Amino acid sequence: MPDLRGKVTIITGASSGIGKGTAVEFAQLGAHLALTGRNQENLQATAKACAEAGTPQGKVFICLFTWHMVNLVSHYDCRSLRILLVTGDICDENVRKNLVEQTVQKFGKIDVLVNNAGTARPDTVETMDMAGYDAVMGVNVRSAVALTQLCVPHLTKTKGAIVNVSSVRAIRAFPSGLSYSMSKAAVDQFTRCVALELASKQIRVNSVVPGVIPTEIFKRTGMSEEDYTKLLEHSKSTHALGRVGKVSEVAKTIAFLASSDASFITGAQVPVDGGMQVMCPR
Repeated sequence: MPDLRGKVTIITGASSGIGKGTAVEFAQLGAHLALTGRNQENLQATAKACAEAGTPQGKVFICLFTWHMVNLVSHYDCRSLRILLVTGDICDENVRKNLVEQTVQKFGKIDVLVNNAGTARPDTVETMDMAGYDAVMGVNVRSAVALTQLCVPHLTKTKGAIVNVSSVRAIRAFPSGLSYSMSKAAVDQFTRCVALELASKQIRVNSVVPGVIPTEIFKRTGMSEEDYTKLLEHSKSTHALGRVGKVSEVAKTIAFLASSDASFITGAQVPVDGGMQVMCPR
């Protein structure tokens, strides 16, 4: 298993889905975590899951941070994990700046950045409104670029790693979700370019490219329960392995790319899609 003991890791969008699963995976591997998301209750649930997954050696120190104040939330007396919780909108410049500042203040360094926060809309070129387009690009691309800029000086000191969460929609064309697909294509190109720019600093930059993974993002686009069930059933035929993926499968790939096990991998887009991107319609 990858060794992330003591690695200070920032994970965005950690209150649910792939972000939450990644936080739990990193906790199991011994990382210290700075987790951010907009939903405070869900973020605290992630912290609890991380604490339960961590190695039982001491205490967990959990802080809740908003851009204007820091409050102690609670102590767990059975784990060694340390977690900083940052509740706020990752598109807010103050949230990003204070996330980085508080992480360095609490842990002294940053080893890993996981740009996971994402949003989607069921739009097409005919139905898209530019406010919605800007919102998707703001979360999926702009916030990742801006947070990366803030983290680079600290990652330079640790020769750290960046893992961006993309999507199979960045590679294959689909007749809906245009702004989301465009944003994820931008994430992959951002990954490749920044990998070259930061290679001399020994900072590795990669992205994971999930296929269909059951998370809350589908329902947040307004998809009905019936349509969601149909999507999952249909996806059995669009993935070569005959099923949809699991959050844990993406999280484990992110952990691998963040660890020294992937020490000679940079600029890669690693598919976690059950063969979806290599399939052709017949």
